[in-house]
Amino acid sequence: MTKEGVIALEAEQRHLKEKERPAIIQAIAVAREHGDLKENAEYHAARERQSFVEGRLAELKSIISLAEIIDPSTFSGDLVRFGATLELADEETNAVSTYQIVGTHEADIKNGRLSVTAPMARALIGKSLGDSVKVVSPGGSKFYEIIKVDYK
Repeated sequence: MTKEGVIALEAEQRHLKEKERPAIIQAIAVAREHGDLKENAEYHAARERQSFVEGRLAELKSIISLAEIIDPSTFSGDLVRFGATLELADEETNAVSTYQIVGTHEADIKNGRLSVTAPMARALIGKSLGDSVKVVSPGGSKFYEIIKVDYK
């Protein structure tokens, strides 16, 4: 996982502890004031939200404690590996896309952060600048040329 990924997970953990937990406790207290808890939808919704938040906190704690932080800026060269920021040209349309290969818990394809376990990342790792890469996905095969490899 990259340092940025760990920082984002720690920020989510802090938000859940400092904002969500107190809000849920308050919602449960208000719902209890309404009386009978068996038929109290507000109470049940707050307890369900509490269960979700506590589960996510446990998951975040586990992910962060087991994370191996890798600093991509310590790498260099034209070989694609974890942490690389790549520019790829679609060989069919010549459209250029930029992706960074990151850990599974920090992947966000809309922001160009590609999971190391994604079919595209698996096809790219180990290749070099200038290589043509065949990416097999459920939508079919596509070919990309690696036009830039950077480690920021």
